[in-house]
Amino acid sequence: MSSPLPRGAVLGMLGGGQLGRMTALDAARLGYRVHVFCPGPGPASQVSDDATFAAYDDREALAAFAAKVDAITYEFENVPAETATFLAGLKPVRPGPHVLATAQDRILEKTFLTDVAGAPVAPWAEVHSLADLTEALERIGRPAVLKTARGGYDGKGQVLIRPETDAQQAWNTLAGDRSSLPTVLEGFVPFDLEVSVVVARDVHGQTATWDCVENEHEHHILRRTHAPARISPAVREKAEHIAHGICATLDVVGVLGVEFFVVGEDVLVNEMAPRPHNSGHWTQDGAMTSQFEQHARAVMGLPLGSTRRLFNTVMHNLLGDEIDDLEDAIGASDHRIHLYGKGAPRPGRKMGHINVISPITE
Repeated sequence: MSSPLPRGAVLGMLGGGQLGRMTALDAARLGYRVHVFCPGPGPASQVSDDATFAAYDDREALAAFAAKVDAITYEFENVPAETATFLAGLKPVRPGPHVLATAQDRILEKTFLTDVAGAPVAPWAEVHSLADLTEALERIGRPAVLKTARGGYDGKGQVLIRPETDAQQAWNTLAGDRSSLPTVLEGFVPFDLEVSVVVARDVHGQTATWDCVENEHEHHILRRTHAPARISPAVREKAEHIAHGICATLDVVGVLGVEFFVVGEDVLVNEMAPRPHNSGHWTQDGAMTSQFEQHARAVMGLPLGSTRRLFNTVMHNLLGDEIDDLEDAIGASDHRIHLYGKGAPRPGRKMGHINVISPITE
């Protein structure tokens, strides 16, 4: 059985974005040091004890990094699975490389969800060419969404195929002049709302789950999250049960976010992410233990903390130049501001978030 890593141990972080930054801050509160590995300076390296700036395929740099840390995690899915696999031969990587490989490829993810986890999902098809797309559209129907199997986030790497959309044009939008590209076609779901469940699992298989939350998107970017979700107990129970099953089946150690479409009293899995999730940011101020502290706890072998909700919370993402207009928020006693230390704002770029808390009245 794994023992907790002692105070002063070093958490290795692959990736230098805001999720790594917030995890590093909470890991420090637990007495751990953090060493970031990423291609260049960013939000996480600003608040960490050490940083290695190198390419993710630089094995000499990776080996030197591994020699300085005690356990390794990652803060986004675009770290190559080969990098995690190489490091796992040197130090514990949590969640494991197989989890990263599954989550970063939509074909592997959909196959796992349907064939292994038995989770309900929207109709989908694996598509590698225009001919595949044409056949899949005949089978699944329109509207549908074509997504690249790898990469893409916040609406990038996907195209909506409406009844009038030309299939060739849709294919060219993603593939360019390539005749072959791994993609996934997903049937459009007329959902009532979107929710997500963030669950944590420790090295002993114990789990802890925060309240199911409701998400609002604008232009494919998460705009705000309501904790708790405004759903029936039956829907909440279904979503949490499925998220637990996925987490256990994948043997996750750390935090896992699972997004769902709610259709009536049923739920369909949209996607999953084996790291702290944007819809879990509310836990920093609205729950006993934040998702970032919990992730550090799990990766370093500590017992999980309580996920009890302390406040009703609405998380608002700060996009682009909204970061320059915080005067009212700073003066509001119920607003908690979290900024990411990024450079110049760009339209749609996540620069921070605000948690607005209120007493629990139910």
